[in-house]
Amino acid sequence: MQKSKAGSGSDRAPAVRVIKKYPNRRLYDTDTSTYITLAEVKSLVMESEVFVVRDAKTNDDLTRSILLQIILEEETAGVPIFTEQVLGNIIRFYGHAMQDFMGAYLEKNVQIFMDLQHKMTEQSTGANPEAWKQFMNVQSPMMQGMMGTYLEQSRHAFTQMQEQMQKNSEQMLAALGLKR
Repeated sequence: MQKSKAGSGSDRAPAVRVIKKYPNRRLYDTDTSTYITLAEVKSLVMESEVFVVRDAKTNDDLTRSILLQIILEEETAGVPIFTEQVLGNIIRFYGHAMQDFMGAYLEKNVQIFMDLQHKMTEQSTGANPEAWKQFMNVQSPMMQGMMGTYLEQSRHAFTQMQEQMQKNSEQMLAALGLKR
């Protein structure tokens, strides 16, 4: 949800589309003055539209819970992205000292993967099915280069996470009067 609705040349912050959630679980898009479905909220996500979902009574931010609801529907409706093992491992990080690091690591890796996907889409625009098949072949030099870049960026993100953990550990030990 990064797309800006602000006019070109404007220094104003991007307009944020507000969706209100009512007690009857209906979603109201204040931009279009209409009720919308969860599928339409998913479309906003797919279009990188900037939005926030607010509780109509309390004005609490419900965006995360709506996004999680979309993920839940996607995971149960077709071919899931997450295996039970992955979900179990993610759950195990909640409340763990590594929770913040894991979240940051996953976020960086998903962004790196999205960037790779964007590059692949740009490179394959207008390709016929046979050309696309050749492009997606892991043996192709272009694919090897892209995957190599992805793996290098992923390794770099992991290294940064390790360095931050070490720095935090050293600070904690120093605060306790213990030196390494």
